[in-house]
Amino acid sequence: MSQPRSWGVLLAVLVAAAVAVPPATAAVASIDLGSEWLKVAAVHLAPGRAPIAVAINEMSKRKSPALAALADGNRLAGEEAAGITARHPSKVFARARDLLAKPFSYVQSVTESLFLPYDLVPDARGAAAVRADDGQVYSLEEIVAMVLHYAAGLADAHVGAPVRDAVITVPPYFGQAERRALTQAAQLAGINVLSLIHEHAGAALQYGIDKDFSNASRHVIFYDMGAGSTYAALVYYSAYNAKEFGKTVSVNQFQVKDVRWNSELGGVELEMRLVNYFADQFNKQLGNGVDIRQSPKAMAKLKKQVKRTKEILSANTAAPISVESLYNDADFRSTITREKFEELCEDLWEQALTPVKEVLTHSGMKIDDIYAVELIGGATRVPKLQAKLQEFLGRRELDKHLDADEATVLGASLHAANLSDGIKLNRKLGMIDGSTYALVLEIDGPGYVKDESIDQTLVPRMKKMPIKMFRSIRHTKDFDISLNYDKAYELPPGIPSHKFAEYSISGLSDANEKYAHRNLSAPIKANLHFSLSRSGIIALDRAEAVIEITEWVEVPKKILTLESNTTNQNSSSEVGAANSTTDSKENMSSGSDTNSNTSVNESNAQEIITEKVLKKRTFRVPLKVVEKTTGAGTILSKELYSEAKNRLEALDKKDAERRKTAELKNNLESYIYSMKEKLEESTDILTVSTEQERESFAEKLSEVQDWLYMDGEDAQANEFQERLDQLKAIGDPILFRLSELKARPAACENARLYLDELQKIVKNWDANKPWLPKKRVDEVVREAEKLKAWLEEKENLQKKYNLLSQLSFFLLSCKRWLTPVGNFAVPLSIAHQFSHLKKLMRKFWTCKIRSQVSIGFRNQNPRLRRKQQRRKNLLARRKPPLRNLHPTRVNTPKRLRNLRLKKRISLHRPTLAIQNLNLMTSCEYQNP
Repeated sequence: MSQPRSWGVLLAVLVAAAVAVPPATAAVASIDLGSEWLKVAAVHLAPGRAPIAVAINEMSKRKSPALAALADGNRLAGEEAAGITARHPSKVFARARDLLAKPFSYVQSVTESLFLPYDLVPDARGAAAVRADDGQVYSLEEIVAMVLHYAAGLADAHVGAPVRDAVITVPPYFGQAERRALTQAAQLAGINVLSLIHEHAGAALQYGIDKDFSNASRHVIFYDMGAGSTYAALVYYSAYNAKEFGKTVSVNQFQVKDVRWNSELGGVELEMRLVNYFADQFNKQLGNGVDIRQSPKAMAKLKKQVKRTKEILSANTAAPISVESLYNDADFRSTITREKFEELCEDLWEQALTPVKEVLTHSGMKIDDIYAVELIGGATRVPKLQAKLQEFLGRRELDKHLDADEATVLGASLHAANLSDGIKLNRKLGMIDGSTYALVLEIDGPGYVKDESIDQTLVPRMKKMPIKMFRSIRHTKDFDISLNYDKAYELPPGIPSHKFAEYSISGLSDANEKYAHRNLSAPIKANLHFSLSRSGIIALDRAEAVIEITEWVEVPKKILTLESNTTNQNSSSEVGAANSTTDSKENMSSGSDTNSNTSVNESNAQEIITEKVLKKRTFRVPLKVVEKTTGAGTILSKELYSEAKNRLEALDKKDAERRKTAELKNNLESYIYSMKEKLEESTDILTVSTEQERESFAEKLSEVQDWLYMDGEDAQANEFQERLDQLKAIGDPILFRLSELKARPAACENARLYLDELQKIVKNWDANKPWLPKKRVDEVVREAEKLKAWLEEKENLQKKYNLLSQLSFFLLSCKRWLTPVGNFAVPLSIAHQFSHLKKLMRKFWTCKIRSQVSIGFRNQNPRLRRKQQRRKNLLARRKPPLRNLHPTRVNTPKRLRNLRLKKRISLHRPTLAIQNLNLMTSCEYQNP
C-alpha cells in the first residue's frame, strides 16, 4: 500500500552514534502516568549508555506508585507516600489522574467506592479539591503536579541533568477537559509537554519499531487491562515507498483504526471484589455488628494485602492473606482459591471481552483477519482473563511480545525523541493516531438561522491528529459558538454534558455597520479557524470577518503623446514621449501645480485617458474571541494558577531543605560509625595518635551519637553540619597523619626510581647527542641531584620527628588538610619539588629543538638549508605543545604532527614510571 510521506508523523529508532549535540542537551523523557503506577523512560544520548532506558526510583524499582501525600506540612510522592498509606490513609492521594476535571459529586462517589478517605471540598469551578491536615486546600491539578514533579525527578536522576521536555501518556477515554487539566498540571510541575500520546499508540509504536512490513501488512489488536480501565485498539501496519536522497526506500507505518474501552473495569475492580469478600469474613469473625469498611486504616491495610494475594493467585491455585492488627488489635488470617476468586468476578470476565467485540464489530473485521492480539497492562496476567480471551478468539496462545508494564512508556519515549530538536534519528516509522471522540460545532446568536450546508462535525471519530479545520458562517451580528461531543457516542467518564467549550465572537456587528453601505458582492461572513493538536486538544485559534465588496475604480486606459511640429511618430518622438511621461509622473507624485511651477514643452505634452472598471476587494477584520467555558472542566484561571504555582514552589523549597537536612544527618551518622570502627579495629592508628587523643575522640563521638538519636532527631541542617565540623576538627589530623604514614614510603621509592633512570639517560647524552647544549644538560643534572638530596634530607629528618607531633614534608598540597592540620602543614611537598623539575625539562626541550635547527644550518648545501628553513617555519607556525616532544628522538615536523601523549607518569607506579620516563611531562603524586 503506497501512501504519501505527509500522511503520518515519522518516528524513528535512536542511534547514539548519529547524535551531533552534547549529551546534556539531548535528553527528553516519557511519563506513563497510570491510575495506580508510574513509569518513566529517559532518552539520553551519552557514550557507554543505552539511548533509551527506564528510570529507576529510589528503591531501585522500575515502576513507582502514582501517589502524592501531604503529611505534617511535608510533601511526599511515590514510594515515600506509599510507605505511610497504611498509617495515614487520609493523607495519601491516589487515582488523582482519573479524577481530574470531574464534577465534585462524581469524585466523591468514586472515592467512596474505593474506600479512599479524602477530605474533599468543592472548589469555585465545581470540581473537587482536597484539604490537607494543616487546612490548606489543593486542587487536583496540584496533586497531579506533585506526582509529575516526582516523575521528572526520576528522569533528572537518571540523566544527571534537568530534563524538562516530556511526552505524557493518556488513556483513550480522556476527553478535552481531562487533557487540558493534565497539560496544566504538567506546567505546574515545571514540565514542557511536547505532546500527549494515547497509551495504545505508545504500545503500537514499540511493537512496530523493529519490524518490517514491506512484504505484508497486518492488523494487530492491542488489549490492555490496567489498574483502572480496559481497552482494545485495532492497529493496521503497512509500508509505503518514498524517495530519499534520490533512492526509493520502504517506510513502515501504522494507523490506529479504532479503539473501544471500558473505563470502569480494571485490576482494581478485581481487587475490590476480594476486599469486600475478606471484609465480610472479618466482620463475621469479629461479630458485634462491626463493619471494618467504616475504618479507613483497616481498609488501607486490607487493600494492601489483597493486592499481594491477587498477584499470588496469578501463579498459584490458592493464596493466603494475613493482616496483623487489622482492627482493634485483632489479626485476620484467611485463604482463598483461584476458583473462588474467579467465581467472585464471574460477571467481569464477559465485560472484559466487550472492547474486543466492539472493535471487531465496528471495523467489520473477522477474528481470522487479525494477525496478533498483544497483551499489555498488569491485569492481563490474570489466568482467567487470558483463558476467556483465548476462548473467544479461538487461539491456543495469546501474543506476549511486549513487556506488559513498560511497552507504553518505551514507545512514548520514541515519540518524545522524534519531537525533540536535539536528537538525530533514523529508521523511520509513520504513526497515525486519531481523535477518540467526534467533536461537533454548534452556533447560537440573535437572528442566526442554521445553515444546513455547514458541516457541524468538526472532527469525525478517529480523525488523524494533528489537523487544522475551517468553518465559514454567514451572519451579520455577534454570536456564540459551543464545542460538543457527538451525541451518537458515549461521553467521557464522569462528564455530565456534551458541551465542553463555549466562545463568544464579537466585532462582527461593528464590521457589518462599517461596510454595509458599500456595494457588497457577497453576504458578510465569519471565518473560524480551529486546530486539533497532536495531543488531541481542539482550540479556536482565531476568528475573522470577511467582507467582499465590488466598486467602480478609475484606472489608466491609454497614454497619448501630442507633437506640434510633426504628425508622424518616429523613433526620436517616441523617446521624447517616454521622457515626458517620466517627468509627468514625478510632478504628479510631488503634488506641484504643473501650469504655475513647471514650464512644459508643448511638443512633448501628454494626455492620460482613464476608464472605470468594476473591481472586487476583500477585507478581513479580526474578531474578538472570548472563552466562556464554565464548570468543573475549565482549567485554572490565571489567578488560581499563580496561587497554585506559589504553593508548589514553597513545597519545593521545603523539600530541598528536608533533603539537605537528611543528607547532613546521614553524613554525621556515617562519620561517627566510620571513625568508631577505625578507632576499634585499625592498628596503624595507634602509631599516629596518643591514647589520650583516642579516648577523647571516642568520648566525643559517643556524645554526638547520643544527641543524634535523642535531641537531634528534629534538628536543623546547620546543627548537623556544626557537629560534623567539630568531630572532623579532632579526627581529620589523625587521618591525615595515617594517610601520610601509609603513602610516603611508596611515593619516595618511586621518586628515587625516576631520578635514577633520568640520571642514566642524561649521562649518555654527551656521547649519543653531542649537539645538545651542555649548559642545559648540566642544569637538568644539577636539578635532579638537588631534588634527590632534598628527598634524602627530608626522609632523614622525618625519622627524627615524632609522628604524633610533626611532619617534615607531606605528599600533596591539598587544601583540604591545611585547616584541620594546623601546625603540621608545611609548604613543601614531593609534587611541589617535581613541578620545578618539570618546568626545567620543558625549557630544555625548547632549547634542544632550536639547537638542532641551528646545527643543521652549518655545512649544508642551499637545498638542505631551504629544507631546514621550511622545518623551522613549520615549527614556529604550529607551536606544538611541549608535552608532546620526545627527548631522545629528532622531532621532525611529521613526528610533531602525529605524536600524541597517551600516558602520564604516576609516581605511585614504579614500573610505569620507568617505561614512560622519556615521555615524562609532570610529576603528580596520587594517593594509593
